[in-house]
Amino acid sequence: MDLMVDIGNTHTVLGIFDNSTLKRHWRVTSQFSRTEDEIWVVVDSLFNLDKLDLDQIKGVCISSVVPELSRIYRRMVEKYLSLKPMHITPDLNLGLNILYQDPYSVGADRICNAVAGKRKYGVPLIVLDFGTATTFDCINENGDYLGGVICPGIESAAAILHRKAAKLPKIELIFPPKVIGQNTEESMQSGIMHGSVELIEGLIRKIKKELSGNPKVAATGGLAHTIAKRTKAIDVVDENLNLEGIYQIYKQNQSLGN
Repeated sequence: MDLMVDIGNTHTVLGIFDNSTLKRHWRVTSQFSRTEDEIWVVVDSLFNLDKLDLDQIKGVCISSVVPELSRIYRRMVEKYLSLKPMHITPDLNLGLNILYQDPYSVGADRICNAVAGKRKYGVPLIVLDFGTATTFDCINENGDYLGGVICPGIESAAAILHRKAAKLPKIELIFPPKVIGQNTEESMQSGIMHGSVELIEGLIRKIKKELSGNPKVAATGGLAHTIAKRTKAIDVVDENLNLEGIYQIYKQNQSLGN
């Protein structure tokens, strides 16, 4: 079995692959204050709950947008699994060219989404990821990663409103009955949720004018299913796209001895 780790700003997702199949995955908070020993307690507990044998882990690959957590997870893997983890960088064999002005500034999560999306859904392609930020990543007809768009994430936008405005409450991220909210909570839900749909549809429409070939739109991330139900702009939802991208890159480079 192989352990894939996707470290985001808000959550970290752990996935176990067995013979190229994702068998289990878990989501934990990305806490900067945890040590490698504390993270190991969490990982060990999750494995025990699912009756998995940690001794069967033969390889680990980490995709991270949080450098400090990357180091903590690396130390955890080296200390408790006696393995040297692979880290996702543009230096690896990705199976696509990164045409960003600075390839090293592209988030590892965006690279993994693009790699898995290209393999599963073909090109051209737009990958929409609902995370701490909402990102749009674009792959052209040649299979090259062009770049994309970064917007405030839906959860982030709601949290900022609650934190910055004294009278605005914390809200559940659901669509209200009507666009015109009849209380503060509904008004916020309308602005955040309906506003996100309008933003997504508008940006996808503009991106398609620049990205030839009628690209498919694949969505991933926590709120992908919720938003996809309200718009025809999203063609497919794939909640495990990032983990599959990490695994694909890991296997491509494992065979080369990296």
